[in-house]
Amino acid sequence: MPPTEKTQKKKRPSFFEKMKRLQQEYLRKDFIVSLIVDPKYFWLSAIVFLLAEIVVNILIIQRVKYTEIDWVAYMQEVEGVVNGTWDYTKLRGDTGPLVYPAGFVYLFMGLYHLTNTGTNIRLAQYIFAVFYIITLMLVFRMFHKSRKLPPYMLIFVCCTSYRVHSIFVLRLFNDPVAMMLLYAAMNLFIDGYWSLGSLIYSLAVSIKMNILLFAPALLLAYVHCLGLMGTLKQLVICAAVQLALGAPFLLANPVGYVKMSFDIGRVFLFEWTVNWRFLPEEIFVNPWFHALLLLIHVALLIIFAMTHWNRYLANFATIQSIGIDADMGCQLFILPMFVSNLIGMAASRSLHYQFYIWYFHTLPYMLWSTRFSLMFRVLVLGVIELCWNTYPSTWWSSALLHCCHLTILAGILYNRPTDKRTERLKRALEKKD
Repeated sequence: MPPTEKTQKKKRPSFFEKMKRLQQEYLRKDFIVSLIVDPKYFWLSAIVFLLAEIVVNILIIQRVKYTEIDWVAYMQEVEGVVNGTWDYTKLRGDTGPLVYPAGFVYLFMGLYHLTNTGTNIRLAQYIFAVFYIITLMLVFRMFHKSRKLPPYMLIFVCCTSYRVHSIFVLRLFNDPVAMMLLYAAMNLFIDGYWSLGSLIYSLAVSIKMNILLFAPALLLAYVHCLGLMGTLKQLVICAAVQLALGAPFLLANPVGYVKMSFDIGRVFLFEWTVNWRFLPEEIFVNPWFHALLLLIHVALLIIFAMTHWNRYLANFATIQSIGIDADMGCQLFILPMFVSNLIGMAASRSLHYQFYIWYFHTLPYMLWSTRFSLMFRVLVLGVIELCWNTYPSTWWSSALLHCCHLTILAGILYNRPTDKRTERLKRALEKKD
């Protein structure tokens, strides 16, 4: 027999070898599908997307022109403190007076020194790129622990939003730093480190006051998980952080510091609003309109607290106390926090373009907490992205943004919690006893 024929016979697989290969091929395909849709493999996809984001941020910093908006003003404001001015009413920049709490001053004072008095913009951009990656890591960790979201959902929080990348590495706003600290605090809360979480949460508030939009759900979580005395302890921690950070400014001019850094009555400029462009300017600045929005805000918080959050957080407290299914149980904490923030944004007196980062990473989680179809969820995310990238805002972009906010809230409200999880928890407690 010629050698070539021998070789051909040896290479020809038997029937059983063919079946084994087919089985292996099937398993490989099944594994690939699992990598895309199975929440248990979320961490693996998260690593891939994190690496991709590192590359994307470097490319943006190197190839996209930096646009100055607030960085110089930030540096001017903290330079006043560097030069010995502790009276908040005397700290100003090109865009106006300093209107953020003391944590902002310390953060950007550090950046002021690191970037050669704010002149090394490229270094500042890379620092904010690090903030961006840390933020993603914190968000991904929560999503992975919740075991709620499919890995393919990551495409909607990575690489796809020009506006979000711009807020971090092309604009250098304080908003993303505040959100990074907020997500760090949430990770600590779901792991049961309440006091440390409260400290970090209060630090986030000291960077920008929008973090208080999460406070209603967090307060309920304190009460359910820690009781009244435990809640009081956490509130004392939060207050102590604010007092410690603000002490030099409070000693210099307490009224001026509180008025400038925690001014909830500030009137925003109509030309920058993203969410109320369809209204006449006289209505936009009318105090009665602001009062109406506050009533809507409070009403929505009460509705969700009564229909969803009390049950969610009571079950979350039970899960934390017995340690059963603790990872999946964090869903019961994450969703109320995200919805509390969304309610605040939906009823906000004005949203500016950098405020997109306040809820960008939370939107997929909230949409995947509804019963909407996959196509409809993707559509809502796409429309929201379109609204935030329409500059200047128009009547239709503002109206569409409100429609999307109300759609998400209605979808979550409709998907009410049932007694099934409560019954499972009761059985788990009985089994443990």
